[in-house]
Amino acid sequence: MPLAILALAVSAFGIGTTEFVMMGLLPNVADDLGTSVPTAGYLVSAYALGVVLGAPLLTALGSRVPRKRMLLLLMALFTLGNAASAVAPGYATLLVGRFVAGLPHGAFFGVGAVVAARLVSEDRRARAVAAMFLGLTIANIVGVPAATALGQHLGWRATFLVVSVVGLLALGALALLIPRLPTDEQAGVGQEFRALREPQVLLGLLTAVFGFAGVFAVYSYLASMMTEVTGFADSSVTLLLALFGIGMTLGALAAGPLTDRALRPTLYGSLGALAVVLVGFHFAAGSKTAAPIAVVVLGAVGFMTTTPLQMLVMNKARHAPTLASASNHSAFNLANAGGAWLGGVAISAGWGWTSPALVGAVLAVAGLGIAVTAGIMDRGAPHTVSPVVTAGGPVCRKAEGGDELAAAENA
Repeated sequence: MPLAILALAVSAFGIGTTEFVMMGLLPNVADDLGTSVPTAGYLVSAYALGVVLGAPLLTALGSRVPRKRMLLLLMALFTLGNAASAVAPGYATLLVGRFVAGLPHGAFFGVGAVVAARLVSEDRRARAVAAMFLGLTIANIVGVPAATALGQHLGWRATFLVVSVVGLLALGALALLIPRLPTDEQAGVGQEFRALREPQVLLGLLTAVFGFAGVFAVYSYLASMMTEVTGFADSSVTLLLALFGIGMTLGALAAGPLTDRALRPTLYGSLGALAVVLVGFHFAAGSKTAAPIAVVVLGAVGFMTTTPLQMLVMNKARHAPTLASASNHSAFNLANAGGAWLGGVAISAGWGWTSPALVGAVLAVAGLGIAVTAGIMDRGAPHTVSPVVTAGGPVCRKAEGGDELAAAENA
């Protein structure tokens, strides 16, 4: 893989750390700011809503900005938002800081995924995107547990100060390693929005909203589940978060080559497995032996959905993929916000700390239903021959249901 993808992965590491660390710090933030854990959970939603709004807005505003410069601007805004979170004097201002930190998230991954795919050959595009996402998974193995431990010992503000430093390091890596891509490959904002209206793109985004919400319904309250139900000490939370990150890494490593070979079957299989695992998690959470295994498996099957969903929307919006790619992260974080909210509603209703797992299973089944419906519709779409823009210029290939080879998608 090109070194430029390493710079994208370093940036993803910082973004993943700040996105996921709040779940482990919810009890600490709630105690420090004098609020309840479910109310502190809205800090997760604030970041996610920043992603939802920022992805289309910032991508549209930067549609004609060279991609390297755009990546640098987005990472600078990310760093500023985390610095603001670190010095926030109260709950309301921390909400604002989290929202600002989330604004560049989707746009960064949207632009970054397009850049990663352009740097490799056509048959390795999913692996390149998955390699960038490895920064997210490694954040959950190293960054999130370390940042959580730091927050527990030195206060949650120290966590966001360290993330700000990671943002500065990522800026340096992007400046040094990302090549300057020709701007004539970039679509205008009108073309980007027209591509976003494609039915298969919209169905892909809707699949992400429902399917991935199942993961966050549980992950948002994982720390509390493991301490309140399983009986682990607070000091064990960092290890459990690392286990989730190991699962995510395994899922990302498997998803790249599987998606390059058979996109839709990988998507169907991961969503179906996610529903089953979430039901199992509800029962496994009561056992100190089974719960850690369930955490690893949940991370693996949950993250296996991300690469096929990312490639699906990029393929279906092939001639203007940046906004669709960024909007996919809006969908993921709308799932984040919705999953955290629905999980909190279930807990507040008195259904128990593990009830979000069953809520998540229902959401995963809904996502699978949408994905299967989209696949059936796509099989019935007319065959077309359309140009494909690659690093070496436009070529033509036969495709079914848009811009994907039927064999690669449905094998």
